[in-house]
Amino acid sequence: MKKFLLSGLLLLLLPLTACSPKTSETSGVKPLVTGAIPDQDPEKLQRQYTKLATYLQKELGIPVQYKPVTDYTAAVTAFKVGDFDLVWFGGLTGVQARLQVPGAEAIAQRDVDEKFHTIFIANKNSGLKSLKDITDLKQLKGRTLTFGSESSTSGRLMPQYFLQQAGLQLTDFKGQVGFSGDHDKTIKLVEAGSYEVGAVNEKVWSQRVDTKQVDLNKVEAIWRTPAYYDYHWVINPQVKQRYGEDFIQKVQNAFFKLDPKIPEQKEILDLLQAGKFIPTKNENYAEIEKVGREIGKIK
Repeated sequence: MKKFLLSGLLLLLLPLTACSPKTSETSGVKPLVTGAIPDQDPEKLQRQYTKLATYLQKELGIPVQYKPVTDYTAAVTAFKVGDFDLVWFGGLTGVQARLQVPGAEAIAQRDVDEKFHTIFIANKNSGLKSLKDITDLKQLKGRTLTFGSESSTSGRLMPQYFLQQAGLQLTDFKGQVGFSGDHDKTIKLVEAGSYEVGAVNEKVWSQRVDTKQVDLNKVEAIWRTPAYYDYHWVINPQVKQRYGEDFIQKVQNAFFKLDPKIPEQKEILDLLQAGKFIPTKNENYAEIEKVGREIGKIK
């Protein structure tokens, strides 16, 4: 009799368990899927964006997932076809993505992203010294050079633009210009002497130097570019139909709410190399779009 009653009780509880809001499958709420351009070591990205997804899930009250991608183009494509709802793009990839998704919005950026910089680094055996201004970039003629990803704003687009401003074309460098794939790889290639010069994201360079992941006996910074707009979060308009018309504002508020005085939130900000998040808008990247069209990265 006891076994019968226990079995009956379990059967009654099964429907309640199936309705548990703990997962997207059981709650019936489709997850907000986030992504990011793979501009650094994948393990570092996995850690920082997984922690951010956990924070957003708590703030928004819906399931949030982070999905890594293999390259910059994959991030843009996933956003275009609707597989990604919210993506951390660079200036160029953000423009590329928004041009393919009408209604997509740039909604937030770090405090450092409205005045971002690229750092040109050089292997010490190259004999290159610090450059005073943009005209000194001519000293790089005949050297070997590597960018980061072909679609990187700070690792390719803007450094190539500044090189052109100094009168240099890619054919002025020795051999084929390289494309390492990400900023960490650029640093390592120049440090190893595979290339004499590289162009890297300033925040990645500074963080790697601060944490002693760079051998400054072998590689050094030689020039800092003028400022430009760069990284930002872009949201797909499909979220309004799924979560409500006010959802984009809720996501923005969640980013703006991140507080360095709260330890777990400070950890997220530190991982993202941000002091705080601030508003941004599509119009801020008009200059990036112009440069992208000039060098053929935007058709």
